[in-house]
Amino acid sequence: MVLGGGQLFQSQQDLLHRTSPLLLSYFLIRWASQCLASDVPVDTLESNLQHLSVLELADTTALTPHKLVSGPQTIVELFFQEVARKHIISRLFLQPNTSLAETSLNWPHLITSIVADFLPLLWPSNPSFLFPECLMGSCQYTQLQEYIRLLQPWCHVNMGSCCFMMGRCYLVMGEGHKALDCFCQAASEVGREEFLDRLIQPEEGEVVSTPRLQYYNKVLRLLEMLGLPELVIELATLAIMESADDWRSQATLRTCIFKHHLELGHNSEAYVALTQNPDPGRQLDCLRQLVVVLCERSQLQDLVEFPYVNLHNEVVGIIESHARAVDLMTHNYYELLYAFHVYRHNYRKAGTVMFEYGMRLGREVRTLRGLQKQGNCFLAAINCLRLIRPEYAWIVQPASGAVYERPGASPKRSHDGECMAVPTTRQIEILELEDLERECLLARIRLTLVEHDVSAAAVAGNSTPEETVSLLVGAGLFDSAITLCQTFKLPLTPIFEGLTFKCIKLQLGGEAVQAKAWDWLAANQLSALVTTKESSATDEAWRLLSSYLERYPSQNSLYHRCVINKLLAHGIPLPNWLINSYKEVDAAELLRLYLNYDLLEEAVDLVLEYVDAVLGKGHQYFGIEVPLSATSPTMWLPYTAIDQLLQALRESSASENSVVLYEKLNDRMEDYQQKVSVATMERLYCR
Repeated sequence: MVLGGGQLFQSQQDLLHRTSPLLLSYFLIRWASQCLASDVPVDTLESNLQHLSVLELADTTALTPHKLVSGPQTIVELFFQEVARKHIISRLFLQPNTSLAETSLNWPHLITSIVADFLPLLWPSNPSFLFPECLMGSCQYTQLQEYIRLLQPWCHVNMGSCCFMMGRCYLVMGEGHKALDCFCQAASEVGREEFLDRLIQPEEGEVVSTPRLQYYNKVLRLLEMLGLPELVIELATLAIMESADDWRSQATLRTCIFKHHLELGHNSEAYVALTQNPDPGRQLDCLRQLVVVLCERSQLQDLVEFPYVNLHNEVVGIIESHARAVDLMTHNYYELLYAFHVYRHNYRKAGTVMFEYGMRLGREVRTLRGLQKQGNCFLAAINCLRLIRPEYAWIVQPASGAVYERPGASPKRSHDGECMAVPTTRQIEILELEDLERECLLARIRLTLVEHDVSAAAVAGNSTPEETVSLLVGAGLFDSAITLCQTFKLPLTPIFEGLTFKCIKLQLGGEAVQAKAWDWLAANQLSALVTTKESSATDEAWRLLSSYLERYPSQNSLYHRCVINKLLAHGIPLPNWLINSYKEVDAAELLRLYLNYDLLEEAVDLVLEYVDAVLGKGHQYFGIEVPLSATSPTMWLPYTAIDQLLQALRESSASENSVVLYEKLNDRMEDYQQKVSVATMERLYCR
C-alpha cells in the first residue's frame, strides 16, 4: 500500500503523538529504576507521618514508614516493597476461583502476572497516583520533586495531584510561599482526580461543604501543624471567597484568621477578623481570647482603644468575670476595666470598678501592699465621681448581707410544707461621694495602723470602723482613732479608756515599758508645752490625756467620768489636774464617784472645798460664777450624795479618822445651813 505525501505526514504525526508519551513514560520508569532511595532516620519518618496524618487519606497504604534494609535500594524497589507488593499479592492470591496450585506452580506465568500488575501501578498516567504518594510517605522528597519535574511538562493526568505533591516538597524545603502557590493551583482540580478525592473525604459527623472548601481545610490543618501562621492566614483569606454562601465555613475561617493574627501579634487585624465573624458564639470566644492574650502580653493600650462596635457590653462582661475570678495581686483586670471606662469618659462606671477593687483588696489581700493598693483604688474612685455632675456622683454596689435567688430555684417551705414568705431585703445600696471619702479615710487609717504594726494587717484589712478604732487604741495611735471616730460619728469613750489604761501601765511599769511607750507617743501630736526638766514617757502620756479632755468636751462630762472610773477601778490616785478639771465641770458627779469607790476622805475634802466655793472661797475652781449672797442666782449642793457620805462615815465610826471626818463635815454643813438661811431671809426682805 502506497501512501501519499499528506497521508504519510499525518501518519507520522499520529505515531509521534502516540509514541512520545510512551517513550517519556519508559524514560521516567527507567530513571526511577536507577534512582536510589535516601536513607531516612526513623524519627524523621515519624515526624513526617505525624505531619501527614492531618491529611487523613482514606484506604491507603502508601503513607507507612519503610523498614531499613541491609543495602541500598532504588525508589522503585522501595515502592514495590512498601506498596505495590501488597496490591499484587491481594490481586493474585485473593481472587475468587483461583487456587493456590494454579498460581504457585506456573512460575513463568506468575512472573508475567506480577510484572503486568506492577507496571500499571508505576505507570506515570495511572490515576491511582500511588507511586508519588509512597515517595511522600517515605520522606523521599528530593526524588519526588525530580519525578514531578520530569512528569509535569508532558503528562496531563493527575496535574492537580502533582501540584499538591510539589507543594508538600516545597514545605519540606522551607519554601512556604512556593508551596502555597502549588496548593492553590491544585485546588482547581479538586473533584476530578482520585488522589485529591481521597484527600477531601469528610470525617464522620463533619458538616459537608463544597469539595474545594474541604480541600482548603485539609491544607490549612497541614500548615497549622507545621507552624506557618502567615500561610494559614493567606490561604484562609482565599478560602473565604469560596464560602460566600456558607456562614458556618465563614465562621470557621474567620476564627482561624483571628487565631493566627493574634499569635503573630497583629492585634488590629485580629480584631477586624473577630468583628467579621458571623457566628456570635465564636465571636464571643474570640473576644474572650483577645482579652486574655493581650492582658498576658501587657498590650493594654490596644485592648482599651479598640472601638468594640456592638460588642461593648460583651467585652465589659468578659473583663469583669476575669477580674472577679483571678488573683488580685497577679492580674490587673480591674485596672484594665478602669482604663476602659475612663477612655470612654464613663467615669461613674470607672469609679464603681475601682471601689469594688478596693473592697475586694480589703477582704482578700490583707497585707501592707494590699492596703496601699486599696487606698489608691478609693482615691481613683473619688476622682472619678468628682469629674461628673454632683447629682450623678454616686455608685451602686450590692448591699452587705444581700441574698440573690437563683433563677428557677424552688421556694423555701416551712415544716408544714407551706411556702415561706421571702424577707424583703435591700439588695443594693447607693454610695455617694461622701461615703467614698469616708471609706478612703478608713483605708488610709488602716494603712497607718499596719505601717506602725505589721502584725495587724491580717485583721485590719476588712475591719469595721469600730474594730479599727479598737486596733488603733491598742497600737497607741490615738490621733488617728479620734479622726476616725469623728468621721463616722462614733463616741470617743474607747479612746479615753484605752489611753487611761496605757497611762496606768506606764505609771506601774518599769524602764522597758517606758522606753517602748515613746514609739506610740511619737505617733500622736502632743500639744506644745515648755518644761524646765526632761519629761518622762509617763508624764507625756498624762499630758496627752489632759489635752484630749480639754480639746474634746463631751455632754455631761462623759469622757472625764470614764477616765476617772478607769483610774479608780485600778486603784490609781487621781492626778490633781484631773481632779481640778472635773471639779470645774461636774463636782457633784466627782463626789458620787468617790462614794462608789469608798474614798471617804477624798469625798469629805471635796465637799468641804465645794461648800467653801459656794460661800465664795475659790468659787472659780468649781465653775461657780457668783458665790452665795442675797442677790446671787439660786445655788444648790448635792445633798443626797452628802447625806450618803455622812451615813457612810457614821457606819464606819469604829475608825477614829472616820469620827473626825464626820464631825468636821457635819459642822461645816451646819454652818453652811445657817448662812443659807441668812441669805434666804435677806432675799425675801429685799423683795
